[in-house]
Amino acid sequence: MRMQAWGSSDKGLKREGNQDSYLIDDRLGVFIVADGVGGHFGGEVASALAVETVREVVNHPKAAEFRPREVLAQAYEEASHRIFDRATQEPKLNGMGTTMVMSYVRDNKIYIANVGDSRCYLYRKPFLWQLTEDHSLINEQVRLGMMTEEQAKKMIGKNVITRSVGFERDVFPDVIEREISSGDIFLFCSDGLSGMVPDNELCSIFNLNPVDKVVPIMIKKALDHGGDDNVTVLVLNFHDV
Repeated sequence: MRMQAWGSSDKGLKREGNQDSYLIDDRLGVFIVADGVGGHFGGEVASALAVETVREVVNHPKAAEFRPREVLAQAYEEASHRIFDRATQEPKLNGMGTTMVMSYVRDNKIYIANVGDSRCYLYRKPFLWQLTEDHSLINEQVRLGMMTEEQAKKMIGKNVITRSVGFERDVFPDVIEREISSGDIFLFCSDGLSGMVPDNELCSIFNLNPVDKVVPIMIKKALDHGGDDNVTVLVLNFHDV
């Protein structure tokens, strides 16, 4: 089965810099979107350090000896330790952290890990499903029945996250395991996309465009909707050779 990936990032229309980072590594089967938090410089450092650490852990010669879930747990743990420890050593970075959603492709399976509110969706024409669950204050209230999803869409402070990589020294990611099928398309994005563009519009973009064209179209759509935040989009496509 053939695997293809496309990704891009934009600082948006209202931010001075871009605190998002992403990675496409076909050789390792690793694909990441991370959205830094904790101030302009701190957010950039945290997301970049998280991506760099995951790549290093997965690329370790002994990684193949461990189960994929164990590799992912170690990757998130090491990233969180490095971010937290650096923030402790450098006061200007105090409080930094990052969301991180990623996939690890191995043995015809895809392992999706997530901390924070960056998301992974699965698209199989003509439907789009959100696979990951947001670790956010709003989502916690929806999950507990304190408000409806419609009410949540109108709330201020939707980007308050309840779990991040590096804000505390230890972190535990959610992990989803799936068999890969030809035709599977996975969308990874920061909340600069999912917070600006409704899921039905994201689905329509997939339905109406070739998969290799959707990344810039989605970024433009986020900007058209206001571009309030940095926006990062990564699309991973599996199909028969």
